[in-house]
Parts: sequence; C-alpha cells; structure tokens
Amino acid sequence: MLPGPSSTILNMSLERLVAGTCPATRPGRRPSSRSPRAAPTARRTPATADYPGSVTRPAADADHPALTGEGTYAPDTTRLNEPSRRVVLATMTTDVLDVGALAAAVEDGAAGAVVTFAGVVRDHDRGRGVTSIEYVAHPSAQQVIEQVAADVVASRPVDALAVGHRIGELAVGDCALAVAVSAAHRREAFDAASEAVEQVKHRLPVWKRQVFTDGSDEWVSCP
Repeated sequence: MLPGPSSTILNMSLERLVAGTCPATRPGRRPSSRSPRAAPTARRTPATADYPGSVTRPAADADHPALTGEGTYAPDTTRLNEPSRRVVLATMTTDVLDVGALAAAVEDGAAGAVVTFAGVVRDHDRGRGVTSIEYVAHPSAQQVIEQVAADVVASRPVDALAVGHRIGELAVGDCALAVAVSAAHRREAFDAASEAVEQVKHRLPVWKRQVFTDGSDEWVSCP
C-alpha cells in the first residue's frame, strides 16, 4: 500500500565568471599612450577530480569529469562531530501527516541531506479498486513506533528522525505513513529512511480495513 521512498532533492547553483578588462595603473607611472592589451583568455582547464584539493577556480565552461567520463571525486564521508541521533517525533495520530513539517523538524546544521517518505493510500490493491482505508491500532502501537524510531537512530548515523502513522479513516491520496531523516550524507539518510519504513511495516501492530469499489471490504493485520 506504500510506494517507494521519495528522493531527496539536492539544490546546486553555478556562477558565471566575469573577467575585468580595466588596466591597473601603478603609483607614479605615466599612463601609456598605447592601446590597452586585451585581457588574456581564460584557460579551458579541466575541473579537477581531486576535490577538495583543488586550489584554483575552473572556468564555467571547463571540461567536467561528469561530461568527459574521466571519473569524479570520492564522496566525503567524514563528520566534525558524532551524529545527534535525535528522535523528534514518533507518533500514532488521527491528524493529517505533513511530510514537509517533518522535514523541517529534522533539520540540523550538520546534515547535508534530508530524506522524506510519504506512504499514501492508493486506489487499488491486488488487482481490485480501492476507495478508502481505515486503520485501527493495537494499544501497544504508540510504544512500538517509539521503539522503532529509537532503534533506527541507535543503529544508523543520523542526526534526527521523525515518523508518524495515521489511524482512523483515510481517503485515496491521504498520507498514512510519513518519515523524515536528516544525516550528514545522502546515503546515510536514504538508508535510515528505508530502514524506518521497513521496520514500521514489519513491527507496528495495526489493522487495516480496505473498502473496495464493488462495496465489499476486508481487514488485514498489517500497515
């Protein structure tokens, strides 16, 4: 019933280089009557592949390893400090789940990635049309989702995690499960988000009632 994780979006910008052409005049030196020499053309040197060891700024149109196939720099896997491993939210709720709000809640200055997942109610299951879903939680469900969150942050190098699961009646398109994870690096965040989703699906004691387009319904003991 839950689709695959959304990807995290990484925003990057590219600045254009502007070369100045005004000649400098040294103190006490008479201006030359000759025409100023043309500014030298920027060298088309390849962008260095040993980032962050590069000490020169390449031209914007320099050959880039991603375009030339000459390889890319090794990704950074370091940290300045140990991961915070904070659980900012772990809840069973009848309220609407806002994935954006969860993403904002897990923001951290040390985090270079925030990954979110939204499991939404779809309009079909096992070849049958679905109109709505109802979730009923076991009395231990809140304790279980809290333990799932604690286990994920204990086993993964994340800075913060938030997870929420809906109970009650949901329509097609409503978010049933929301997860947000922040970590220093994208792979850590993706792995932790995936682990949280799988653990919720495996361990959370909730019953699900599906209402089908033909008017029939069924109960299943899984998220």
